[in-house]
Amino acid sequence: MNFNGIIIGAAVFLSIGICHPLVIKMEYRWGKQSWWIWLAAGLSFCAVSLFLENDILSIIIGGFAFCCLWGIYEMFLQEKRVLRGWFPENPARHGYYERRRKELEGKQ
Repeated sequence: MNFNGIIIGAAVFLSIGICHPLVIKMEYRWGKQSWWIWLAAGLSFCAVSLFLENDILSIIIGGFAFCCLWGIYEMFLQEKRVLRGWFPENPARHGYYERRRKELEGKQ
């Protein structure tokens, strides 16, 4: 039996499960300006996966790298979710959210 697919699938599933709550927490604390952290992590994990000799570990790290890169996109979507009221906003950043709401109203 070959368990490689199950191992890789479980690892990618866990990667997504780790990244999604992190996106929510990072947007809450620092806002979408923290997208560059996801970029740095994604590029770092991509580089690491290139130099690993173990295929399974390289695939898992590469999958985690692309979950991080997808986190950039999710960071911008998360701000929109907060602006729509689907997620709580950070009270310390209330002024920022109000300015963003007014900007978006002006575009409509």
